Amino acid sequence: MSEIIELKNVFFSAHDRDIVQDVSLEFETSKTTAIVGPSGCGKSTVLKLAAGLLVPNRGEVLFKGKNVAHMNRGDNLEFRREGAFVFQDSALWANQNLDEILELPLKIHYPAMSKFQRAQRIKEVAAEVDYRKNLSIRPDRLSMGEQKLIAFARAMLCGPSLLFLDEWTESLDETAADRLIDIVRLKKSEGASILFVSHDLRIIRDIADFIVLIVDGKVSMKASKDQITGDTKLANFLRMGIAS
Repeated sequence: MSEIIELKNVFFSAHDRDIVQDVSLEFETSKTTAIVGPSGCGKSTVLKLAAGLLVPNRGEVLFKGKNVAHMNRGDNLEFRREGAFVFQDSALWANQNLDEILELPLKIHYPAMSKFQRAQRIKEVAAEVDYRKNLSIRPDRLSMGEQKLIAFARAMLCGPSLLFLDEWTESLDETAADRLIDIVRLKKSEGASILFVSHDLRIIRDIADFIVLIVDGKVSMKASKDQITGDTKLANFLRMGIAS
């Protein structure tokens, strides 16, 4: 099978601490992979490395066989247009209102789109996530859950076929979380490639094709969901890894 993202012997350190150590992973096109592990194990860092948001100290991150760190501008724009990241802390610009935040990806990736077309697309994604407040306000006027809805809407704007989701249902009530899970499930059915970090076994069981367990910055296990659900020892190992 073809890989859309590949990590080859990746190391990453920050503040004199080794966070990711010799990680090699292949993420298959049109498959969904859950990256799990105990708090502070490096799983969010692995996700950001895969998305090209962090540059490894050693090793390579490849998108469709091309080294992300050495891409030309055209290839990089394709990668950014095709991929979308939802941050655990939402990462919304504090000095812009919500409409400006949502408009920016469309301006970058679809410069020929008219202002009216951008406004219509923004309304569509806001409705999809059931965000009902005014878009002219800034993020500090929103609850953490509302910020997560806007962050998710921003990721959906350009119709991505590659999703990076970091605890994307955190801070949401059950109804809102289920709505976003339904959107991700739809993207999966449409053939999107999805990498996500979660500690929620319900979500992992629901949508993951593969599960990667990270412990102390290293890959402790990678298996298909069928392998894990069919093996009691593996399933218990996974539960212990998430809960620890």
